[in-house]
Amino acid sequence: MKRRTVLQVHYGLMILPGFLWLFLFSIVPMYGIVMAFQDFNPSKGFLGSTWIGLENFKYLFMLGDSFQVTVNTLVIAVGKMVLNLIVPLIFALLLNEVRSPLYKKAIQTIVYLPHFISWVILASVVLNIFGYRGVVNTITGLFGAEPKVWMTNASLFRKIAIWSEVWKEFGYNAVIFLAALTGINQNLYEAAAIDGAGRLRSTWHVTLPGIISTIVVVGVLGLGNVLNAGFDQIYNLYNPLVYSTGDIIDTWVYRMGLINLQFSLATAAGLLKSMVSFVMIVSSYIIAYKCADYKVF
Repeated sequence: MKRRTVLQVHYGLMILPGFLWLFLFSIVPMYGIVMAFQDFNPSKGFLGSTWIGLENFKYLFMLGDSFQVTVNTLVIAVGKMVLNLIVPLIFALLLNEVRSPLYKKAIQTIVYLPHFISWVILASVVLNIFGYRGVVNTITGLFGAEPKVWMTNASLFRKIAIWSEVWKEFGYNAVIFLAALTGINQNLYEAAAIDGAGRLRSTWHVTLPGIISTIVVVGVLGLGNVLNAGFDQIYNLYNPLVYSTGDIIDTWVYRMGLINLQFSLATAAGLLKSMVSFVMIVSSYIIAYKCADYKVF
C-alpha cells in the first residue's frame, strides 16, 4: 500500500509540469475574453474599460470583411479536410501493396519529412517554387508561357494553400490508415484470391470494408477543424494582393488585434470562432460514436 502511494506521488509530480503549463497558458489567458464585451482601453485595463455588452459582436456581423473572411476560412479548411482524408487513404492503400520492406520504409521516410518542417521554412520553399524565377515558371517557360507571379494571383491562392498543406501532411496522416491495414485478417485476402479476385477487387471488397470504421472516424473528427484553416501557413504565404481569397479568420484577428489595435473586436471574433469550433468538436465526437462506436473515454 505504501509503495502504491509513493508511485502515485511520483506520477503526480511527473505530470505536474504539464498541468502548470496548461493552467498558465490555457486557463489564465481565458480571463482576457472579457475584452469581447468591453470597449477595451489598455491604459484602463480590464477593470476600468467600459462595458458595452454585445456591441462588438453586432459590429462584427455588420462588417463586410466578416463574410468574406468566413467564406475563405470555410473553403480552405474544408478543402484541406477532404483532401487530407482522401490523399492519405489512397497513398496508404498504394503503399500497402508494396512488397519490399526496404522500399516501403524509404518511401515512408521521404513523405513523412515535410510534416516535421515548420511553415516558416516550407513557406519560403513554396514561394520560391511559385516565384517569378521559380521552378513552375521555368517549366512553363519551356512551352512558351510567359512567367507569372503566382502567389499574387487571388484566384490561385486557395488552391496553392490547400495542395501545399496536403503535400506537407499526407505522409504523416497516412500512418493512421497504415495502422488500420495491419489489423485486417490476412485469411480474407487468401479467400479472395481463391475466389479469383485480383488486387483491385481485394482492395475494394476486403481492404476498404476492413478500415471503413477508421475512415469514418477520421473524417467525422475532422469536422472539429472546419474553422481552422491554418494560421501558420496562410500568414507565411499570403500578401495584401490575395486578401480577398486568402484572408482567414485567424489572420484577420491577428491584423485587427495586434496591428490595428482593435483588441475588443479581434477578441469578439476569436471568441465567436472558438464557440463554433467547440460545438463542431462536440458534434463530431457524437457522430463518431453513433457511426463507428468511437469513444474518447
